[in-house]
Amino acid sequence: MKFSKRVLLGAALLLSACQSSPPPVPHAGPPRGGGIAHGIDLPTDASDVLNELRGGRIDFVARYYRDPTSRWPPLTAREAQHLSSLGLKIVTIWEWHSHDPAYFTYGSGYNDAVQAYRQAKAVGQPAGSAIYFGVDFNARGADLYRVDHYFRGVVAGFAAAGRGRPEYSVGVYGSGTVCAAMKAAGLARYAWLSNSRAWDGSDGYTDWNIKQVGRFAHLSFSHDANEARDEYGGFRIASYALATPAPAPTPAAAAPAAAAAPAQPTDAIASLIGSLF
Repeated sequence: MKFSKRVLLGAALLLSACQSSPPPVPHAGPPRGGGIAHGIDLPTDASDVLNELRGGRIDFVARYYRDPTSRWPPLTAREAQHLSSLGLKIVTIWEWHSHDPAYFTYGSGYNDAVQAYRQAKAVGQPAGSAIYFGVDFNARGADLYRVDHYFRGVVAGFAAAGRGRPEYSVGVYGSGTVCAAMKAAGLARYAWLSNSRAWDGSDGYTDWNIKQVGRFAHLSFSHDANEARDEYGGFRIASYALATPAPAPTPAAAAPAAAAAPAQPTDAIASLIGSLF
């Protein structure tokens, strides 16, 4: 079977191009449809599970700011850098006595907001992102009135911490009724719907930015699974590229780097091209 010089030249060039193609770039998972992001929230330092998060097919991790006397670890700058270095967004939430209706007062909201604001600045959380505040019980009646006063304290605390120009937006975590009420009152920009769907107003509540959905079967550690949509107040640390320096390449790891350079035609391909002219 005979081929024209043009066909043989095209085949040679195609073979050369295939040899010089760089390896595919790994990614965190399949593209998300419909603007939905997938994430987790967990009470412990995510640095302990970074290897699993690296291939965990998630888009964000939610972590907590806490009172200094809490037994649970708060988000730190180091942890935030680790998460950012994996390309993950971070969502922050303040939680302290969130199960106790009596805790929700204007003064508690004010103090919690100031503490959360200071921790956010220490972590390096960028301006324009959100801090959520948890209401982890089924607030109704007089308790809903308490929650309203608490969030008025949060707004005032943010204003005081920012000297009249707060850098962070307020988010609310709780039932559908709580989320709807705080948004309607202008006390929260973002809503995070609890997985407790039996709570008032939760069944059928659709104005959420984040909602809990159970857990992800492919992750081995304790966590809550979440979905988020549109803009939900997440962030990455600006200096994340410096957080986890790449290790020195080993001889085995150096081979792909060398292969990434534009490849020259092999001797066989060069001979084939030369024979055509």
